[in-house]
Amino acid sequence: MNRFEREAARWDGAPWRMALARSVAEAIQAQVPLSGTDAALDYGCGTGLLTLALRPAVGRITGVDTSPAMLSRLEAKLAEVPDAGVEAVLLDAEHPLRSLPPVDLITSSMTLHHVTDLPDLFADFHALLRPGGRIALADLEAEDGTFHEDPEGVVHHGFNPEALLGLLAAAGFTDLRATPATVVTKGERPYRVFLATGRR
Repeated sequence: MNRFEREAARWDGAPWRMALARSVAEAIQAQVPLSGTDAALDYGCGTGLLTLALRPAVGRITGVDTSPAMLSRLEAKLAEVPDAGVEAVLLDAEHPLRSLPPVDLITSSMTLHHVTDLPDLFADFHALLRPGGRIALADLEAEDGTFHEDPEGVVHHGFNPEALLGLLAAAGFTDLRATPATVVTKGERPYRVFLATGRR
């Protein structure tokens, strides 16, 4: 059982995670023009903190993740809100990202640092977006490896924002920009989170 399966039940109990989701949702809405009718996809949605925070600003949103336990927590929340305009989808070998319907917006928060092959993921994002569709991806700026108490599944200790924009440009995205999103404080250590935005 991996870390996310073990921690799903208590994931939302960390106040900093709740604050982070709110801050990232606000940063996305400040940087990306949303029509209120967009079809959105939240990649690595976990228990749906960002997914649900963004729901009022889009038409519908699909939260996708590879962790059944995390998605189970999101589905429990959705059971209390009939017809919420939110769907939870498990990504696996039989249901890869590119098998999903096209969308107008792809978001992600604190997931990219767990992904080994970012060029492949960004190619999938580009293929999944409709022409003119947007990305809004939040993650840590480069840090010294102290952000995670449990390093299991951590591939990158944050990113240089300009380097990440370079990978997105190589995947075909344009109008790229990196802006500060928020700061997460753990103990006395501040960790900066940035938002990378762009257009297909």
